[in-house]
Amino acid sequence: MKKLYATVGAILLGINLLSAQNNATQEDDKYSIHIKKTKTPIKLDGLLDEDSWKSADLAKNFFLNRPYDSSFAKLQTEVKITFDDNFIYVGAVCYEPRNLYTVASLKRDFEGGTSDVFTVNIDTFKDRLNGFQFAINPYGVQREGLIFNGEESSNYWDNKWFSQVKTYDDYWVVEMAIPFKTLRYKVTDGENSWRANFGRNVLQKNEISTWRPVPRNFRPANLAFAGNLIWDENPPKPGANVSLIPFMSVSSEKDFPRNSNDLTALPTTSAFPKGIGMDAKIAVTPSLNLDLTVNPDFSQVEVDKQVTNLSRFELFFPERRQFFLENNDLFGNFGFPDTRPFFSRRIGITRNPNTGTTQRVPILAGARLSGKLTDDWRIGVMNMQTRKVNFGEDKYLPAANYSVAVVQRKLLNRSTLGGIFVNKENDFSNLSSDQTAGYRKYNRVGGLEFNFYSKDSRFESESYYHQSFSPENKKDASSAAHFMGYHHPHVDVNLGVERIGENFRAEVGYVPRTGIWQIYRPAKIILNPKSKKVGKFINTYGIGTEGNDVFSLKGEKLDSETTLFLFANNSSGAEAFFAYTNSFTHLFFTYDPTNASDNPNPDTYKNVAELPIGDYRSKFWSIGYTSSRRNNLNGSFEVNKGKYFNGNAIFVEGSIGYRYQPYGVFSLDCNYTKIDLPKPYNSVEYWLLGPRAELSFSKSVFFSTFFQYNTQTNNTNINSRLQWRFRPVSDIFLVYTDNYFAENIPNYYIKSWTPKNRTLILKMTYWLNV
Repeated sequence: MKKLYATVGAILLGINLLSAQNNATQEDDKYSIHIKKTKTPIKLDGLLDEDSWKSADLAKNFFLNRPYDSSFAKLQTEVKITFDDNFIYVGAVCYEPRNLYTVASLKRDFEGGTSDVFTVNIDTFKDRLNGFQFAINPYGVQREGLIFNGEESSNYWDNKWFSQVKTYDDYWVVEMAIPFKTLRYKVTDGENSWRANFGRNVLQKNEISTWRPVPRNFRPANLAFAGNLIWDENPPKPGANVSLIPFMSVSSEKDFPRNSNDLTALPTTSAFPKGIGMDAKIAVTPSLNLDLTVNPDFSQVEVDKQVTNLSRFELFFPERRQFFLENNDLFGNFGFPDTRPFFSRRIGITRNPNTGTTQRVPILAGARLSGKLTDDWRIGVMNMQTRKVNFGEDKYLPAANYSVAVVQRKLLNRSTLGGIFVNKENDFSNLSSDQTAGYRKYNRVGGLEFNFYSKDSRFESESYYHQSFSPENKKDASSAAHFMGYHHPHVDVNLGVERIGENFRAEVGYVPRTGIWQIYRPAKIILNPKSKKVGKFINTYGIGTEGNDVFSLKGEKLDSETTLFLFANNSSGAEAFFAYTNSFTHLFFTYDPTNASDNPNPDTYKNVAELPIGDYRSKFWSIGYTSSRRNNLNGSFEVNKGKYFNGNAIFVEGSIGYRYQPYGVFSLDCNYTKIDLPKPYNSVEYWLLGPRAELSFSKSVFFSTFFQYNTQTNNTNINSRLQWRFRPVSDIFLVYTDNYFAENIPNYYIKSWTPKNRTLILKMTYWLNV
């Protein structure tokens, strides 16, 4: 099997590289804009009336990306750009009647696709993979982010920049001032050039357009299709850039613990922790940044969105803490989605073995050095130290040191060769052998990875090999895979093959399953109606399949799932689908597919009969619909019904939201699960409800509250946050979090709304440029 894997991987990679080279496109030099230095001061007022704007080059004739990529946008955009010693200035005239304005709220860093927007994408090193994004809506609300992997973006990057917007009956005008200190770049002898693109999204007309055209099967931020930004005079050489971000916090915490066996109440505990710490951002070189954190506090981060858990394996929850999200593509994208050698949520978060709930682990300090060494070399080094945690009942989490080092070399046009090394060292001092049982002294993972992207983004491939090292020094402790994909406007085909060794361990990563071979095989055919009459109602339609197969290392089939689906969407962005799924599962241990043990009520699982070891098949019919996001009232639903293991099940998911612009969004998520298994096996009904409100009273004061009612875990959670941005990137947060029992537990004298724990936190952060 290993030989077969290596052979198939080599053949697929060879075909991929050969095809990509044959289909590489030439640089389109006609999309170039010169940036000239202003001779007069620019007043940031949204008027564009200085002489420098009149003589600046003009980027115009924006082309559609969606719903079609075959014509110019009806609502056009005109962009000019200039600079002085401190700022890059971007001026844009965005044609759009005032009555079409659509925004989610006045809150900064709004979600993509929820607001009309003008966007600037800048690739300072011209690697077509990494860049900066600055965006603004007609109400002057800002959003900034980092672009990685060629077209993906993260809005968790925060930095200072300035803007003004003026609105008129038929258009709105943007004037941006982006500090050079915000960017990472270098100046070379002779002519300097960057790559850039400008974009628009007009929700009511469902127009997404860009200055340099981007095919609609790619995101408009795709840097492979950026134009040239040519400096008539060199930009200023980057100077020192040091930012200090101190914080202070005070909180009140109250816990209502219970015995895990009989749910009897234990003594209530109260605490009033205070925190003081600091983050620092230091530009070591113009393109290499050092981030430092001392005693970090992530209390303002929103709680995880709960899900109904029917899996046999660990669920994945996304990272939400800003320190870990910046440059996360450099550290966190090695491997496949289910074999990440580094997953930042392993640092500072753990599961309490006594309560089964997630809790924070104090982080003493951390440092991260990341960025560009040269045009072709990127590096990242991170080190963090956590404290020991006492769970009670003589159970501890040892203090630990986490180190990560990555290096990435650009090859060919948009490809990279990378290496990673992850090390976790547990500190067993002052702990007995019984208290450290189940923990390893250390765990290390090293690996190499090659990512290939063709010049036109149609072809991509990924190959990696990772090896883990632990004190046991067991054999077969590696993971390897190859993936390739072809992305055409009418055909999207992907194939991945992966092997995870029996003893591969990545304690700082996300690897829910080991000792397997796995095959991924999604594909899709995308069609466009030729009839104009049909085209008024259907923009694209098609057929596709999603599937994966899991085998033991001996070649025995363990799991397999194949979904066939039909889909169609219209020019407003609404989409409907119909699907059929056939899956196979081999249980190699007894299992309760309702996961009733997630409920703290012992009566829900103490007499549950688990399904025996063996083979099971499930068959589901599915239907779903997502409405256009341009409507103030919008939503989606999905219904799955069919055979589930040896019984039947129905799964219903739905969401509905109302946009009360520009002040906020009200939404409700609803999940219903009903599983009917024959006696003596378990049958259940689960509800998961999640109403949410996000309000903006101004462009500096925001309030959000999130309510989650989960009958599977018998938990009701409330998370509310008031934020005042009293100056750029400086905030005061007031956060309240509460957990209760969702339902009565009569045999243990617990009523719904009986409290579990609650916390009230006041935190202030301040951004200081040195």
